[in-house]
Amino acid sequence: MSAHAGRDPRRWWVLVVLCLSLLVLVIDTTVLNVAIPSLMTDLGATPSDIQWILNAYVLVYAGLLLTTGNLSDRYGRRRFLVIGLALFGGASLLATLAAEPWQLIAARAFMGVGGAMLMPSTLSILITTFEEDERRKAMAAWSVVATVGVIGGPTLGGLLIERFSWASVFLLNVPVAVIAIVAAYALMPERRGPERKLDPLGVLLSTVGLTALVYVVIEAPHQGVNVLMAVVAAVTLAIFVLWERRTPHPMLPLELFRSRDFNGASFSILLMSFGVGAVMLMLTQYLQFVLGYGATQAGLGLLPYAVAATVFNYVGVALGQKVGNRSLIVAGMVVMAASFVVLAMTGGYWSMFASMLIMGAGGGLAGPAAYTTLMGAVPVERAGAGSALNDTMQQVGMALSIAVLGSVLAGVYTAQMPESAPTAARESIGQAVVLGDPGLLAAARAAFGSAMSLGSWVGVVCCLLAGALAMSVLRRTAPAAGPLATTEEESKATA
Repeated sequence: MSAHAGRDPRRWWVLVVLCLSLLVLVIDTTVLNVAIPSLMTDLGATPSDIQWILNAYVLVYAGLLLTTGNLSDRYGRRRFLVIGLALFGGASLLATLAAEPWQLIAARAFMGVGGAMLMPSTLSILITTFEEDERRKAMAAWSVVATVGVIGGPTLGGLLIERFSWASVFLLNVPVAVIAIVAAYALMPERRGPERKLDPLGVLLSTVGLTALVYVVIEAPHQGVNVLMAVVAAVTLAIFVLWERRTPHPMLPLELFRSRDFNGASFSILLMSFGVGAVMLMLTQYLQFVLGYGATQAGLGLLPYAVAATVFNYVGVALGQKVGNRSLIVAGMVVMAASFVVLAMTGGYWSMFASMLIMGAGGGLAGPAAYTTLMGAVPVERAGAGSALNDTMQQVGMALSIAVLGSVLAGVYTAQMPESAPTAARESIGQAVVLGDPGLLAAARAAFGSAMSLGSWVGVVCCLLAGALAMSVLRRTAPAAGPLATTEEESKATA
């Protein structure tokens, strides 16, 4: 009998469903960047409103990830995927009806619930569907879709905004969610982990602790550290760890943190997410407010990143047959650091074009290798929990990036603006554009360029730290004939 006889013949169609589901989330996350000017004009959204339209989703999403990832292992990963798609699509439909900023913020929070149910299932189903020799190829396709969505969101969003309105960027999610739900039922078998008792206290503590932590991160640059919420986060997460060590049925398998590969990949992903998290927000504003591009032009202007990342995802798959994951992660991080150096010295679109090509190449090498390393350290029966931990690291890194780098950008921008400028223009380049004074606009564009340069140097540091961490913590791996590299010790053990 063939060694491959037990494989699901529909596995590549399952991957298509997973990629469709992922596409819904990624497009929504990035498409809002090009909608910011329209939201300010049509909804009367203030910079604070914009911050919460972006962050309401992140707050709920990051707070629920560990819980939903564990529940999907118990109750069915396809089930949670479908419920998440339905909630996400329904909340997107509600978002199109918003007439006030608070209504859109509420819809975004509901979208966060759907996203938290949906996202862990995509990666956990991928890991449990594909065997080791095909997993890297499947992971590369998954990563390519994520990358294409990051860029395709602003591009498609720009076209929709120019032809219709900001509401159309949310309406876009609905048909994709419906198609993914139908395809999931038609093509995807239900998958779940071994039956385990629930950990209700762990669910409560992790949700409260993570939500409080992300809230503190989001608000700290603007309102200062909320001492009460910081204490809630610290106390509940500390109790959560103590409880998980004592309970016989933990929701979070703490033994994962004994693995060097898990720790190294997790914190490399955290630093990588922090370094690049605010980049797309920064670049779309640079293209629209500094270079004067329209929404569609701004979206198209980001395509070099997607093209390079797509190509180098598959270059990484080929190189994975010859070098280990650690080498790919380190090389990718160094390449990404170089892209930030170029971006720090950007003086127009073409230098930005070069930086995006380099950044896409680095991300294409490092990203799939890091995700593969992390998920390879997670037992298959806890794939949902492992995927949730991976997503949580990314979201915390993204939230930190948007909050901290956003604060740095705002601070540098304000400091560089003339003191005689109107208060609104000193706080936001978007407001300076709205005012329309040529002299004020020139000063605002120069100030934003200085702020972006400093933010890029922060990206250089984060990428180099991620590479150094991967080099020092991850175990050296032997190239595998199949997609996932294994350690030399594991290779001997399985021989």
